[in-house]
Amino acid sequence: MITYEQIKQNETIRVLIERADEALGALGYTEHSLAHVGLVAENARYILETMGYSAREVELCQIAAYMHDIGNLVNRKGHSQSGALMAFQILTDLGMDVADIACVVSAIGNHDEGDGVAITPVAAALILADKTDVRRTRVRNADPAAFDIHDRVNYSARKSLVRINEEHSLIKLKLTVDTKYGSVMDYFEIFLGRMLLCRKAAAVLGLEFKLIINEQQLI
Repeated sequence: MITYEQIKQNETIRVLIERADEALGALGYTEHSLAHVGLVAENARYILETMGYSAREVELCQIAAYMHDIGNLVNRKGHSQSGALMAFQILTDLGMDVADIACVVSAIGNHDEGDGVAITPVAAALILADKTDVRRTRVRNADPAAFDIHDRVNYSARKSLVRINEEHSLIKLKLTVDTKYGSVMDYFEIFLGRMLLCRKAAAVLGLEFKLIINEQQLI
């Protein structure tokens, strides 16, 4: 049985993640490095464990989270589908069970807000973990005067926290935003589609999604 730890130690997968991040850097996109996929995997684990899913579903979601952005090496456009196909080949070569491969590939192929659908709990947790990774350290540009809207939104996020309430009825993304660098309206301009996808993903897990910025509930 292929484990998350084995995936993290795989040299091929590590290089693909690094090269995909370099490709996005050349296009001016925010960081999608090992730090990003590692945090997404951790938050996906937290979501599914908290909601009582099996240990294997949790692990498969971590694997999907770690590999979800490798398709950016091919092209940003359609990266979820190309990444899913790449993951299928890699996991097949590693000898993963076909049912497990199907779970991972369907999650990767549906994680992007352009055409993604939370078709399984694993896909839903990946969507939520990925789309809520908003933080200052994702900004590559060192000059605030040259920030685009994505840079402003990420750089303005001083604190980001994803939490499920004790009743397991709500999942909240709580952001502390420094409006010196980006406004709440900036956030909505580029993230509304992602937040709507998060709301649908949360519903698959039996949760209601809430977005809270500077202690004010916005969704």
